[in-house]
Amino acid sequence: FNSEWMDKFGAADFVRLTSRVTVKQILERDDFTKRLTEEKPIALHELLYPLVQGYDSVALNSDVELGGTDQKFNLLVGRNLQRESNQEPQVVITTPLLEGLDGVQKMSKSIGNYIGIDEPPSEMFGKVMSISDDLMWRYYELLTDLPPAEIGTMKTNGENPRNLKVNLAKLIIKDFHSIGKANEAEDEFNRRFVKKEIPDEIEETQIAAGNYKLVDLLVQTNLVASKGEARRLIEQSGVKIGGEKISNVQAEIELKDEVLLQVGKRKFLRVKGS
Repeated sequence: FNSEWMDKFGAADFVRLTSRVTVKQILERDDFTKRLTEEKPIALHELLYPLVQGYDSVALNSDVELGGTDQKFNLLVGRNLQRESNQEPQVVITTPLLEGLDGVQKMSKSIGNYIGIDEPPSEMFGKVMSISDDLMWRYYELLTDLPPAEIGTMKTNGENPRNLKVNLAKLIIKDFHSIGKANEAEDEFNRRFVKKEIPDEIEETQIAAGNYKLVDLLVQTNLVASKGEARRLIEQSGVKIGGEKISNVQAEIELKDEVLLQVGKRKFLRVKGS
């Protein structure tokens, strides 16, 4: 998006932009200070990034900019650049960072600890149910419209954490899908993980009939990203064929008509031979 103005930037424009901030000001960013103290390298492009992001505010003549708390420094650079450009400095609003499913790092698609807003309701439900009890309250605070007082009462009323996670999952799914889809996701979750039943709807794929090593088949059907991941899941009894756990990484499958593969708790695939 910002290529609309940055692509027009020449070398002289960039020099003028860098003249509006000092190295000392850039190094005041918390993570830069920490890395310098720990004698860890900082690449030059990292120092320039706050300037480029800050210039977006100038190009847009923005009134308000919203970002996570980790972006506070960059947002304030935008205010300073606006002031240098004789613009009214924008109002900066920061929001707390949302921890990912691991409860440690911030939610990130690249890390893989995220809940996608366009994911199927059943996938969203399963992911919410997998978080820790402590992280659940953080999600209630940041991802729902419930007032803090109500959340505080929920923490002390002795309710089973599982029931609270079900409620949380349905609130999130309702926002991105519907309450009907949220109820269906709960029913699906209960069938698969409480009653241990196979889902009603399972994705299907068709490949050539023949003999396959299980590791290769899992990769070929995109149930895993690599052979290493496939071996690890098999060794941890995280792979089933027709409902039976497989723990032999050398296992082979003779694919004639069809076979039902399951990886982890939520991935099912019906593979048909052609």
